[in-house]
Formats: sequence, C-alpha cells, structure tokens
Amino acid sequence: MDKALNREILRLSVPSILANLTVPLVGMVDTALAGHLPGGEAAAMIGGISVGSMLLSLLYWNFVFLRTGTGGLTAQAFGRRDLHNAACIFSRGIAIALVFAVIILAIQVPFAKLAVLLVSNATPRVCEIATRYFFIRIWAAPATLCLMVFRGWFVGMQDSMSSMWTDLVVNVMNMAASAVLSFGAFGWGGIGFDGIAAGTLVAQYTGLLFAMMVCSLKYGMKVFKSVSLQDVKDMFHWSVLKPFLQMNGNLMVRSLCFMVIYIGYTMIAAGLGDTLLACSSIMMQLLMFFSYFTDGFAYAGEALSGRFIGAQDSVMFHRTIRYVFVWSMSIAFLSIFAYWALGVPAMRLFTSDEGVVSVCARFLPWLLVMPPLGCAAFTWDGIYLGATESDSLLASMAGAAVSFLAVWFVFGNNLPKGSEACLHILLAAYFAHLAFRTLWLSLAYGKKVKHRAG
Repeated sequence: MDKALNREILRLSVPSILANLTVPLVGMVDTALAGHLPGGEAAAMIGGISVGSMLLSLLYWNFVFLRTGTGGLTAQAFGRRDLHNAACIFSRGIAIALVFAVIILAIQVPFAKLAVLLVSNATPRVCEIATRYFFIRIWAAPATLCLMVFRGWFVGMQDSMSSMWTDLVVNVMNMAASAVLSFGAFGWGGIGFDGIAAGTLVAQYTGLLFAMMVCSLKYGMKVFKSVSLQDVKDMFHWSVLKPFLQMNGNLMVRSLCFMVIYIGYTMIAAGLGDTLLACSSIMMQLLMFFSYFTDGFAYAGEALSGRFIGAQDSVMFHRTIRYVFVWSMSIAFLSIFAYWALGVPAMRLFTSDEGVVSVCARFLPWLLVMPPLGCAAFTWDGIYLGATESDSLLASMAGAAVSFLAVWFVFGNNLPKGSEACLHILLAAYFAHLAFRTLWLSLAYGKKVKHRAG
C-alpha cells in the first residue's frame, strides 16, 4: 500500500514539477531578454518587467481562487465519484472567470494609473517601461483567468498530465514568442521590449486553445454529457452559490494578503535604486525556484487529500500527508545544496551586468535558509486546499502579511534608502512571512483538518 501511495504521489507530482520547471525559465528568459536588449538600459528594463509584472499581479492574484477553489472542490467530488458535480464546478468556474475578465479589461486604464502611483519612488523610466508592459499583457486576461480554472480542475480530477501539457504549451510558447518578437528572426529585426509582453499574450491564448481541446477530447463524453441547460441555470442559484462564494471569498482575501507581501516586496525594492531593484528581482526569481519543485508535491497533496476526504478514507488521508511531507522536505535540502553550488552562475543567466551580479552575490546566504520553511508552507497550503479549509488559509496569510510588514517597518524603514542593508531586511521580512505560515498551519492541523476524512 505504501509503495502504491508513493507511486500515486509521484504520478501526480512529477508532471507538475516538469511543467513548473518551465515557469522560472519564463521569468528568467523575460528578464534575460530585457537585460540584453541594446540601448544600455539593462537595469531599467529588468526593473520595468518587475514592476509591470507586479501591476498584473495586483489584478490576477485576486483571482487565484479560480484555481485553488476549483481544485479542492473537484477533488472531493472525484473522491465521491460525483462526476456530474465535477462538471458543474468547472462550468461555474469558467463563467465566473469570463465575467471577471471583462471587468479587468474595462478598468485597465484607471487601474494602471492608480497602481503606478504605488511605485512612484521608482525612476520615471522604469514606470514608463512597466506601463507599456502592462497594457500589452492585460489583453490576455480572459485566457489567463480561464486557464486558472482549467489547471485547478485538472488537478482535482487527478489528471496532472493534462495540467502539465497545458503549462508546457503556455511556457514554451511564451519563451519562444517573446524571444522572436523582441529580437526578431530570419532577417526580421523584432519589435524590441514590447515583444516580451506580446509573446506572453500569444502564449496565454495558445494555452487556452490547447486546454479546451484536451478537455473536449478527454472529458467531453465522460464527464460533461450529463450537464443540461437546467443544470447550468441551477449553478447560479443563491443556495448553490453561497457556500461556493463564501469559500472563495476567503481565498480571495487570502490572495490580497499574498499581494501585500509580494507587491510590498517589489514596491519597497523599487525605492532602493535601479541596481538593487534589479538585484531584488533576480533574487526573487532564484528564491522561488525551489517552490516550483515542492509545488508539485503540494498539488499532489491537494488532489489526494481532497480525494480521500471525499471518499471518507482517513487512513489514506493521513498517509498522504506524511509521505507528501517527506518528499517535500527532501526537495528543501536538495535546494539548499543547489543554491550553494550554483547560485552565482545562475545570477549571470539573468544579466551580463557584472555590477548587478556582484551585488546579488552578497545576498546568497538568504537562499540557503529559505527552502525548509518555504517547502513546509507550500505543502500545508496544498493539503488545506484539498480539504477546502479556507478559514485557516486566510488566517495564516493574514498573519504572514502582518509579520512581513512588521519586520520591514521595525528594522528597515529608517535605514538609508539605497543601502544594501535595506535589501537584507526586506529578505528577512520575506523569511518571517514563511515562518508564520508554517507555524500557524502546523498548529491548526489537529483542530481544523485532521478529522475531515472521518
């Protein structure tokens, strides 16, 4: 039984890990393309992408519940063998995603003007570049939000392969299209910086078309054939929507707490000067690298914990948690070794500016202490999402946001702006948020999740 469960964990996690490996590559390629564009503005271009991505995150992180809520609910429906309900969850998610996408496109101009004010301490050139990047990529909103639903639904259906291929299509297309559109090919000179954002736009819609094709061919007759027009109407009755919206409302507020941390990180870094801003962006790319491995096991934990809760199989539920943590923490210690051995060479992949690289190298020790806490926090997130325990997830992120802000304002806010000490405190604040998440979710497990499978 233990071998069978480990095989199931690997079946679900390995495809997610393989797909996730391309995610940091996308960020690395975008950063590297910007850092090597002609014109001598490497730091400003890298900073512009960092700030432009932050503006998009201000919007999209509000809607991560489209993936997380869909995944947990679908996994529990799968565990109950209720494919009809799984189809209804998917359909409701897509409808809500499209409604929100229309709203996003409608408010893009006032939102961008307001959001830029939040990073007014960045240089005018960085703000200009960031705004250009934002206004191109925002037109991918319908595809981006719908893909969140597809990814969550595939995970809930224990189908990490379809999720993997969708992510691979998006990410590989993103890298290829961004490179071609920015630098050109076959004698065409490209369109420069704007091509980086345009490549992402092309990739998102390509991925959406691929996910639609997979869903139709793989699940069309098996899952969706039983959904009638009346079922579609019933999905939006208040009695059905209320628990769905309550859970996803918690997850939306949780996303806002995420934004406080990650957007706060970028906003604070934007006031440290172009070099430290570029450095902080590269550090975050590297810092998140281990998460793309451990997230695979978090997705497996989400899919299997939801499935066994739906099936009311407490034995398999508890075994899943133990084994997922063993795999996840193994990733943590491998990540520490990788950062120690390859940290500085990896920094050089982002930019040819040796000044930026030399500054980044002085912050390398932070990469060696983050993985154990980060892997634990992400793994707990997956388990709690599978259990649809949104209250605890919200509480953990609210406390994490307070921890992040407290460390910065107590220790870093009065330091000379532009000093390297500021970036050290900023990274310490990020470390504090991981510590709070891990501690809170570990303590809450016995009361909130342990008995959910019966």
